[in-house]
Amino acid sequence: MYPDFPQPISPQPQLFLLEESFGTIELFPAVWSALEDLTKADAELRLNALEQLIELDAPRFSPVVSYILVTKITESILELRARIVEALAKVLAPDENGFPAPEDVRNSLHLYLSGFRTRQIYALLQVSAEFNSLEDPVSRLLNACPFAGNHLIEILNDSKTPVGIRMQAAVMIGKVGYIYTLPALEKLAGRLEVRMSGQKAMDFAPRKNSKESSLLPVVNEAIRMLRAP
Repeated sequence: MYPDFPQPISPQPQLFLLEESFGTIELFPAVWSALEDLTKADAELRLNALEQLIELDAPRFSPVVSYILVTKITESILELRARIVEALAKVLAPDENGFPAPEDVRNSLHLYLSGFRTRQIYALLQVSAEFNSLEDPVSRLLNACPFAGNHLIEILNDSKTPVGIRMQAAVMIGKVGYIYTLPALEKLAGRLEVRMSGQKAMDFAPRKNSKESSLLPVVNEAIRMLRAP
């Protein structure tokens, strides 16, 4: 079992930062209604609720909304989880006019993201493995997780994990730049090279690790990126 999502202790957040979001007070009922629907069992209702929150730009201006979305990063419906990832990643990026989200919202989001463990990181990798276009949003969220590299290495080294997820772990290590994982990556690359050499030397043997061999180029690319000046 993966560890439970940690609950950092922080001051009670405001629903909206009114001084930075003019005219939002009349949206409170809509936001509360959408948040309530986001907790329902019906997947379509949850998706519609999320789309309403995104349309209102609530994740960007409400620490409460962004926090609730973070706690649902392991949402069972992958399409819904992908939209949550997109919404949260946009909070950490400047808007179309180059303005950042309110500082309190970004600080709150960073606080909770920094508590991610293997379970949440695995959920992010499932998103980027299924939707290649979301690699950048996933890496942006992982960039707020200073110790995510340790969990990514754990996933990458786990032979029971699907190869596609392991490949995404290597990709994210390279994209985010977890330098401290370099020794573990080099060790893994060495093991993979030995296995591939053994398979070539025994052509008659069943290729049990043929899928795993596809990891080597991705791991080597991550190593190259980490070594780059």
